[in-house]
Amino acid sequence: MTATACRITDAQIRQYHEEGWFILERAIPDEHVKLLRDNCQFAIDEVHAEMDKLGTDVIGINHRGSRYFSGHTSQKQPALFEFIYSQLMAELCRSLLGPEAFVFWEQYVVKMAEAGMTFSWHQDSGYVGDIPHNPYLTCWCALDDVSEENGTVYVLPYSRAGGKSIKPHIHDPVTNDLVGYQGDDPGIPIIAPAGSIAVFSSVTLHRSGFNRSGKPRRSYLIQYSDEVVAGPDGKPRGRTEPFLHGGEIVGRSPA
Repeated sequence: MTATACRITDAQIRQYHEEGWFILERAIPDEHVKLLRDNCQFAIDEVHAEMDKLGTDVIGINHRGSRYFSGHTSQKQPALFEFIYSQLMAELCRSLLGPEAFVFWEQYVVKMAEAGMTFSWHQDSGYVGDIPHNPYLTCWCALDDVSEENGTVYVLPYSRAGGKSIKPHIHDPVTNDLVGYQGDDPGIPIIAPAGSIAVFSSVTLHRSGFNRSGKPRRSYLIQYSDEVVAGPDGKPRGRTEPFLHGGEIVGRSPA
């Protein structure tokens, strides 16, 4: 499979804008799935090294042996830019953000076997804080087959979440999660094979379940914005590498 085989449909674009999400099944080329998997353990090892240095098992929303959110691995493993700057990602950004795009954030999200704890309802924009910004694009890439058993992501469409405004988020002192929804709607589970992408907006409420399976559940999250997101002091909130300009890939060239 090649990235050029993937085409986002008008129906998917409409669903993204009206409900905040859609799924691209088996969209990631096999060689890029392998690339993302090959760098996953490096990302986990980085979290472990920082935990060991600080003498703790919890750093932010990372919990040793349970769940990991390891950010910006490509800054130390630049081979990942082959995927980040791929034609598939360009197509998604052009279709959903427009002709201008920046790399905003990346992280591996891993739930360990039989111990991967849940992650609370939230909007990614809720973690940006009070900084005004346009909704940005989240591409949650499944590196394993994902199911309710192994702790997949659940999304809450705009029509069931009360719109697309940024909700107040409350800090959970036990997990360090920011919680943006207290209702009883379970959401829609993303059930998909490895190589699929759950595509959603930064204002789409989502959560993930407990991994009850006997294997880790690995995913890679890459986010793009149509602007540089900066605070009142002018300092960027996330990353700022140009990706698209005039609809064309700029900046780093894929390897």
